[in-house]
Amino acid sequence: MTQTTPSKNSPAESDIFASGQTFAELGLRPEILDGITKMGFVHPTHVQSKLIPLALEGKDILGQSKTGTGKTAAFGLPILHKTDGKSPFASLILVPTRELAIQVTHELRELARSTDLKIVAVYGGQRMGVQITKLEKGPDIIVGTPGRVMDMHRRGHLPYDKIQFAVLDEVDRMLDIGFRDDIRRILGTIKQKHQTIFVSATISDEIDKLSRQYMNNPVRLELTTSKSLTVSQVTQKYFPVQPWDKNRLLLHLLKSHKPAMTIVFCRMKQTVDALTSYLNRKNVEAHAIHGDMYQGKRNSVMQKLRAGELSVLVASDLAARGLDVDDITHVINFDLPEDPEVYVHRIGRTARAGRDGIAWSFVTPDQGHLLTEIEKLTNTEIQVEDFGDFKPGPMPKEISERMEADAKRQQEQRTKASRTSPRPPSEKEATDPSRFPGGLVPKEVPKRRLGGRLRTRRG
Repeated sequence: MTQTTPSKNSPAESDIFASGQTFAELGLRPEILDGITKMGFVHPTHVQSKLIPLALEGKDILGQSKTGTGKTAAFGLPILHKTDGKSPFASLILVPTRELAIQVTHELRELARSTDLKIVAVYGGQRMGVQITKLEKGPDIIVGTPGRVMDMHRRGHLPYDKIQFAVLDEVDRMLDIGFRDDIRRILGTIKQKHQTIFVSATISDEIDKLSRQYMNNPVRLELTTSKSLTVSQVTQKYFPVQPWDKNRLLLHLLKSHKPAMTIVFCRMKQTVDALTSYLNRKNVEAHAIHGDMYQGKRNSVMQKLRAGELSVLVASDLAARGLDVDDITHVINFDLPEDPEVYVHRIGRTARAGRDGIAWSFVTPDQGHLLTEIEKLTNTEIQVEDFGDFKPGPMPKEISERMEADAKRQQEQRTKASRTSPRPPSEKEATDPSRFPGGLVPKEVPKRRLGGRLRTRRG
């Protein structure tokens, strides 16, 4: 989707949007169109323009499109259009993480603001009682993680027999983190006729097999050439840096550039906590968010972020898919992710609602291949950024001592190996019949050895 006044730095609309088409032409009912208009959107993205009409026709769909091309609205708008508000538990949307459950729920509520539809998120980490109370009111649409959805179903709070629409969002991600059995149990329990939609950034053989098993003549929709709205609106730069200089470089950037609202992404929760403590000691107010925090604490941090009450948030990858705040100006990849898709999700936390954003990445000498994979996925050359007046520090003594010790140990191992290696026979030894029958001394291991199994009656 695009705003009515796209940024002057945005690429040509035709690369991302079906600019010759409007949402009104897709056949959505007036209440849904009103919500879209209030959000400032006019033209659908390419994946939305293709998927929405098929979904409105009632087709089962296996959709593939890059991250950041508007897949949530692509499946969400048809569901909102076809949900009449008279049938509780009509739609079930499965997502891989609690953060994404919160994000998808928030986006659907925004799109459904002119309707009376009730949309509820169920996920682990929040008290059961809170979610049970919401389910007892018979919401129209459920967005949830597989584990908590199954738990609520077993307890009798989330019936499957009323489901008319089943959606699996980020199917590849759900399979990656081990939800394949849960997905099969949930989809296999929905016995009545219903419409099913899978959306994914990639389609593997396993996803293809799932679609054939749980869909009715699915339409396969592949839009791998569509450009990412997320990537196109973000200015991306990288800083080459040694691991021991990363803390100091981050502090330098935050103090010299003074970004309004920044999210710093780290791979590990321990790094999140240590980096947050470091910044606070250096008089930069920072807050942490990661999977080991109590949900109440995470919600409190998110409320402060949305209210504009904090300027630096240090987050783990788990939180990358659920931070949906419009005013984030900078994303800093303190640690590059192993998965390029995670990078796209991270930088998509900025450039929200049509605004431009900035993404900086710290790249250590051994991470060039990760940067290359990200550039391949985003189809973008990420330029190196000048350090300004930042001065890299010397290698810490403990690191240089460890490197010297490692080099010494490797040299000792090579020396020991050379001393214990068998000495090749001399010319005299090689032709001495008394040393070996026929005077031929073997110089290598036989190509075939007696290493077979003895077959017995025991099998």
